[in-house]
Amino acid sequence: MEEAHKSRYSIHPRADKMYQDLKEHYWWPGMKRDVALYVSKCLTCAKVKAEHKKPSGLLQQPEILQWKWEQVSMDFITKLPRTRKGHDAIWVIVDRLTKSAHFLPIRGDYKMERLAQMYIDEIVSRHGVPVSIISDRDSRFTSRFWQSLQKALGTRLDLSTTYHPQTDGQTERIIQTLEDMLRACAIDFGGSWDQHLPLVEFSYNNSYHASIRCAPYEALYGRKCRLPLGWIEVGDNQLIGTDIVQETTDKISTIRDRLKTARDRQKSYADNRRKPLEFQVGDKVLLKVSPWKGIIRFGKQGKLSPRYIGPFEVLERIGSVAYKLKLPQELSAIHDTFHVSNLKKCMTDESLVVSPEEVKVDERLCFREEPIEILDRDVKQLRRCKIPIVKVRWNSRHGPEYTWEREEYMRNKYPQLLVKNSSEESKM
Repeated sequence: MEEAHKSRYSIHPRADKMYQDLKEHYWWPGMKRDVALYVSKCLTCAKVKAEHKKPSGLLQQPEILQWKWEQVSMDFITKLPRTRKGHDAIWVIVDRLTKSAHFLPIRGDYKMERLAQMYIDEIVSRHGVPVSIISDRDSRFTSRFWQSLQKALGTRLDLSTTYHPQTDGQTERIIQTLEDMLRACAIDFGGSWDQHLPLVEFSYNNSYHASIRCAPYEALYGRKCRLPLGWIEVGDNQLIGTDIVQETTDKISTIRDRLKTARDRQKSYADNRRKPLEFQVGDKVLLKVSPWKGIIRFGKQGKLSPRYIGPFEVLERIGSVAYKLKLPQELSAIHDTFHVSNLKKCMTDESLVVSPEEVKVDERLCFREEPIEILDRDVKQLRRCKIPIVKVRWNSRHGPEYTWEREEYMRNKYPQLLVKNSSEESKM
């Protein structure tokens, strides 16, 4: 089976292909099962083969909120054209209940102290202190200053798991809408994008939102803001006193019901294309590192880099669909909690796995196979001469490897092995 799977003439076929090739020449009881088990334990196949199955992990949604601006999500839009005022980025902050948003023009080199002051001036002063903030693992959000500030304010930080942008999907979708609106303004009106940003924010917040079935301003203030499209006289129609409180409370209840309906519909669509997958503490898993276009993950770059690395041990289960892994020292700079969609169970025999510490590379980052010991000696008889040969064990990448080499060659290149072997034979 090893020759039919790992040789240069086979190059790791899948189980069904390997079985069809072998059954023309061989047969034994349980052959198909044995072939499938052999292929499932091949570490090379586990690292390089693409998955053609449903993504792992069912959709997990945050709870529905109780009041406005209690839980927010935020993210940055970076690498925008620099304007006359020096702005080249936008800070997007969204209320998860009413879907109302603030778009703050900033510079990419702003220090966290200045961003924190903007957060106090624009968000806390208008809406109060949020209960929690959902964001990705941007270096600004993981900084000690930002974490200590939110701890002092009593706000919980809910950071996304590693390489799983779907955690902050609401903000990502609003960013997509914002970028489209800015492109339209640049085409129709010209000028710098930061000049249009205030009216873009007003237009977004005053437009119909599908999930809450009304405009964010209507969910936030009780009614939409006036537009030149149709001026509404403010007079008898304006509610006062307890009527405003009652209508606002009723509207929040209605919005929560609408959000639940929309979320249930989204979950039914998402789970239809996913499969549940769970691991236990102590299981060995492989970690997906296949790079996106223009993105390097874990130092892996290039079209032919492996899709998975590992195996790594599962240390802890975080929530319903995230796991904490035991990463080696060379990956210590990476957050060790990953979404289940980035993991795959490893069926490989652990004795055949070469740990990263045992792999020695030269200055060109190439792996060099070195002999470990001399196991046996023999003499190869030719017509006119006799050639002394030795059996050598090498530190191959694929496990122990044994070859017969000329004794003269090994004596010239690796004399320490022959001296060590001779001393051991003399003691015996």
